[in-house]
Amino acid sequence: MEIVLDAVEKGALSVVGKRVPRVDGAEKATGQAIYVDDISLPKMLYGKVLRSPLAHARIKNVDVSRALCLPGVKVAISAQDLPDTCYGPFIFDTPVLARGKVLYVGDAVAAVAAVDEATALEALALIDVEYEELPPVFDTDFAMDPEAPLVHENQEAYIKTFQAVQKGNICSHTTFIEGDVEAAFNQSDYVYEDSFTTQMVQQTPIETNGTVADYDISGRLTIWTCTQAPHLMQIRICDGLHIPINKIRVVGLRTGGGFGGKVEPKTQIIAAALAQRAGKPVKLVLTRKEEFTVTSPRHSSKITVKTGVSKEGKILARTVKAVFDTGAYADDGPGITGFGGMMSLGPYKIPSYRIDGYCVYTNKMGAGAFRGFGNPQCAFATESHMDMVAERIGIDPVEFRLKNVLQNGDLSVGGIPMPSVGVKECLEKTAKAAGWGKFLGKNRGMGVACLQHISGVLSSSAIVRIHGDGTATVFTGAIDIGQGSDTTLSQIAAEELGLPMEAMSIVAADTASTPYNWAVTASRITRTNGNAVRLAAADAKRQILELAARFLEVSSEELEIVEGQITVKGSPERAMKMHDIGGISHWATRGPIIGSASVMVEGHKYDPEKVIGFPFGTMAGFVFGSHIVEVEVDEATGRVQVVNAVAAHDVGKAVNPTGVEGQIQGGLVQGLGYALFEEIIYDEKGKVINDTMLDYKIPTALDAPNITPLIVEETDPGGPFGAKGVGEPTLVGTAPAIANAVKKATGVRIMDLPLNMEKLWREMKKR
Repeated sequence: MEIVLDAVEKGALSVVGKRVPRVDGAEKATGQAIYVDDISLPKMLYGKVLRSPLAHARIKNVDVSRALCLPGVKVAISAQDLPDTCYGPFIFDTPVLARGKVLYVGDAVAAVAAVDEATALEALALIDVEYEELPPVFDTDFAMDPEAPLVHENQEAYIKTFQAVQKGNICSHTTFIEGDVEAAFNQSDYVYEDSFTTQMVQQTPIETNGTVADYDISGRLTIWTCTQAPHLMQIRICDGLHIPINKIRVVGLRTGGGFGGKVEPKTQIIAAALAQRAGKPVKLVLTRKEEFTVTSPRHSSKITVKTGVSKEGKILARTVKAVFDTGAYADDGPGITGFGGMMSLGPYKIPSYRIDGYCVYTNKMGAGAFRGFGNPQCAFATESHMDMVAERIGIDPVEFRLKNVLQNGDLSVGGIPMPSVGVKECLEKTAKAAGWGKFLGKNRGMGVACLQHISGVLSSSAIVRIHGDGTATVFTGAIDIGQGSDTTLSQIAAEELGLPMEAMSIVAADTASTPYNWAVTASRITRTNGNAVRLAAADAKRQILELAARFLEVSSEELEIVEGQITVKGSPERAMKMHDIGGISHWATRGPIIGSASVMVEGHKYDPEKVIGFPFGTMAGFVFGSHIVEVEVDEATGRVQVVNAVAAHDVGKAVNPTGVEGQIQGGLVQGLGYALFEEIIYDEKGKVINDTMLDYKIPTALDAPNITPLIVEETDPGGPFGAKGVGEPTLVGTAPAIANAVKKATGVRIMDLPLNMEKLWREMKKR
């Protein structure tokens, strides 16, 4: 089970809850931060990958011999040069290089390493590949037809980390059931059903995926890379190349944005394979075109929601069918489909429901994790549907939500108790701050959306070392990819130790020196890693007090640490400095003080008759939020401008309020792009046609509205100092709030994202 420390009374905190500067701010602001493309090693080679021009084809033969004859080419490999194995987070269906078949335009077929990039690119053109083209599958409706061609012909043979429910091109089917749904629909005064679609979108990080790999003569592999999961990357490289984990070192560098797109391997295993064969370092960095066409974008989806309500506006029943296009490989798709389905009830108390999520293979690039993990798709559908139901039964959308919101002690999907539910306060605060109900004028409208998410899953560990001068260092496997975790975790340790921030430093994301962390994903670092850090600091603190007690001649329970001073409670004149304890432990007695802790999120187990095919064992740390946006629509063009936005998020305890507000603002703007114009577009042969920043638009500062971030603190008893996460949920509510606002402004309901100018203009003309 989860092990956490007792909560601290409000007002008793000296570091947690303060607006402290980011510990990595100066190096980034001055350009001193080191990224992958800054790494250059002696005799380093440059890697490039040959990719399939076809969406679905058998590989008859791959011949790299001509490429190897080109001067400057040191290595050229195909699948036959690698272990016959696959890897993946839930289903082991992904080869390092395509074996037997290619499954999408861009699938990796061969790779080369040469003395420079130009030579490597020239070598790719000399690799001969013979294909036998097969019928492609581009649409999930067709893919789910029993007569459709199979993307994976032997998926039943793949290793799986959970009891997957599979059939044909469906690689995972998750079901959540509660109550007698049909009886509840029959008892409802109104029953409404609506269908929605969402598009595939890219994470579009400012830094593309990249790796430098070095395989030395002793058989030790070192990887310098931009990643959200250094320890997880060790495991994936082990699975893909059969190198023992203890021979793999992954160094996570500063990362120019991840958003989920840097959790699973993109360049790491291929770079490692090239370096292993070359005996020299290899740098492999994706071009922007590759980033758009071969990485793991957010899943597109087709979602149908049916809800039964009483005349008073109480929700009695709901069914959801959510179909996610996972592309050529499962990647995180089974988890995303299951979690998206889990979130599709929204933060509402619904006594009877059935949710079915289908993760479906197609011949597109494999989709994966992207900020929200299935929640943005389902929230767009269900929160749009909530407004549609409210309008049909004649209830104000905010009032309708308030009638049905969860409260402390209610159960989530699957029967998980939720002791910390701040959604009502979030909704009330956003409505008040936005001036909900005020007259806005022609072509203007205000829309609302609520959301829930989680921030506690799987395992983490931490070490806290006390130095000879009384300062301390936190060692964590969590990597700061821009979300501010280095600062937050330092604050948590400082608070527990009774030290000022100036006495703290942090070492992160090097698997050779930092303890295990699953990944920087799932909004889990503040809560899950934060618990590990606080417990490690508490372990160190216990040792400090036990040692000080010997010199102050009291029991350790009578001591406390305040601002770096160890004092007897009630007698502050009897004290020792942390500096003295650090020195004594290093040079006189006991030995250096090192605290450590490991945590696993364990708790309520799902009923196997009510939760079927769900890839996760348990979850905790539920977080909540509410977004209200105000839009203005140009009647002549259909252009939507978001002019104001208010977003409230229940974070349990804001460890660094400035960081929380930054997350709210950043997530809301990223969600604006998802709502209004971002979309990956394929041609009829499965090729991405908008693969440049010129053709794929993302929000800029000119698109950002005036944003009012509001912090709600409904203490989570399982979080460090009551804290929960906030990284992903800040995006989730934006798209449905905008769609609901556009409906108010124009009378037009858009049910398929993106809500772009042409689409809205055409619908307004129809109206």
